[in-house]
Amino acid sequence: MQDTPPGAGSLDRRGFIQLAAAGAGLVGGLSTAVAQRSEGVADITRQPNPIFGDDLNTADIVVETLIAWGATHVFGVVGDGINSIIEALRKRRDRIRYIGVRHEEAAAFMASGFAKHTGGQLGVCVGTTGPGAIHLLNGLYDAYFDGAPVVALTGITFHDLGGVRYQQGVDTTKVMQDVALYNVEVTSPEHAIIVANRACRAALGDRGVAHLTIAKDVQMMKRSADKRSMRNPGARSSSSWTPALSAPPADQLRAAADLLNSGTRVAILAGQGALTARAEVTRVADLLGAPVSKALLGKAVLPDDSPFTTGGIGDLGTAPSSWAMKACDTVLILGSTMPWEEYYPTPGQARGIQVDLKPDRIGLRYPVEVGLTGDVRATLQGLIPLLHRKNARSFLLEAQRRMADWNSLLEAVESTARAPLRPQMVMRALSDLMADDAVISLDCGANTHFAARCIRLRANQRLTGTGMLASMAPGVSFAIAAQLAYPRRQSVAVVGDGGFAMLMAELTTAVANALPIKIILLKNNSLAEVKFEQREIGNPQYGCDLAPIDFVAFARACGAEGFRCTAPGEVRPAIQAALSSTGAALVEAVVDVNEKPAKPDELRA
Repeated sequence: MQDTPPGAGSLDRRGFIQLAAAGAGLVGGLSTAVAQRSEGVADITRQPNPIFGDDLNTADIVVETLIAWGATHVFGVVGDGINSIIEALRKRRDRIRYIGVRHEEAAAFMASGFAKHTGGQLGVCVGTTGPGAIHLLNGLYDAYFDGAPVVALTGITFHDLGGVRYQQGVDTTKVMQDVALYNVEVTSPEHAIIVANRACRAALGDRGVAHLTIAKDVQMMKRSADKRSMRNPGARSSSSWTPALSAPPADQLRAAADLLNSGTRVAILAGQGALTARAEVTRVADLLGAPVSKALLGKAVLPDDSPFTTGGIGDLGTAPSSWAMKACDTVLILGSTMPWEEYYPTPGQARGIQVDLKPDRIGLRYPVEVGLTGDVRATLQGLIPLLHRKNARSFLLEAQRRMADWNSLLEAVESTARAPLRPQMVMRALSDLMADDAVISLDCGANTHFAARCIRLRANQRLTGTGMLASMAPGVSFAIAAQLAYPRRQSVAVVGDGGFAMLMAELTTAVANALPIKIILLKNNSLAEVKFEQREIGNPQYGCDLAPIDFVAFARACGAEGFRCTAPGEVRPAIQAALSSTGAALVEAVVDVNEKPAKPDELRA
């Protein structure tokens, strides 16, 4: 229902309210129904044109808009700078769930993780005035770098006390200037109707962070007390929106097809932009006889038992993927800006085609000849009829032979029985024991290398982590978000002792909300990845040792279950016990501090 004034320059609110009550909307709130998608993601049935009555204040309008745009959860820490926003959430707790966390950084990570795990549903976080807003930044940068749609709400001090050194008087819009693609201070209820809608549309449409900051008194202002400016004819709002699924024009598809058809050794690099295009990537790989390397956030594009994949790429990838990129004469990059440029073909070695939704990313890592701006799935659907099946399969067959050798090497590493444990053994046990539809969240550090290599992702499993930001600490927050998004699926976090300790209080968030997440913690009392990086450049180890923590005791103190494994025979029983637990559980695996997170050509049995 469109909010249009009956007369020029004015709005008859009594008539508007009567009209709203007679229609699908309800005065004071939208009429919505919570549904469950087939995979278990909570979703909101949207009201395309939200209705806002006179009795709503600014905070009410913002929260109603989030609901209309499909938001189901808000993560944050309460504070006096957002009391009205929290009250608006409390009044609508049957339609949108507030999750109180222990640190705002975790709230932003949860919002980012929710968006990434669900494939683009709106994530929302909230932080109070000053320090609360500042704490959000790290998680918001994770969303910004990985293209996760997130709306961040923050408070600021009273509207007429800015710039006077008032307590917590941080200019939050300036703080968020770099991370937010839409960044606005809300000035009134009428303004909120327009800009809250735009914030949701910007976050989803441009795949990034939108930020709204609202003064304490403005949050409380009712629409009936607001007076529009002379040039504002009345607020308009609509949550009608569908994602762009466009394909490039026919001549560009033909140019790409001609290039691919002329190649004799075609390799594919698939990233998170290809996650919805598994069938199409498989078909293209089959037609071209092309091995598929996967960036970390694209690990689920193909299951790891696919005959077309050579696994991961980059420092935490596989030797066959590195070989394929160095031996190909043509490379097809699908929805990826994988950062390790040394793992791409050498410029001039291979002709390149790249598909990406964002035109500014074309050629960012490799000087491609044909850049296709569009959705990966739609683009491949248009490209497939133009491709010729290659009967010569020697390039793919060689990649498969090398992959068999790599898997044999990896299995020899994973089966080494010694104490302290090889982390690869722990990851292989987890891989074998996880549910077929588990949702996996990775932290950042040496643990990420071992998980990326040794977890054999199955067809119905999902995985995400921190990609371009590569921040320590998000693993548990991502797992909490995954459990909320998929309540009937197993949610597993892989973390190191360094990253986990940064935000480990969030285990209490999982317990308080009855979220049965499983945490597999690789403990070596060290920031191991940095230790080896220092050694690699010729520096002595310094600052990498961590004071030991009894994480099992900590987990139990939080109300979760805790298990420990220190010997090979204890690994699988400990992991199985945690996975079988009905509540939150943690496994502390004591691993070898001297096990290097090796690059692909450095791995040894």
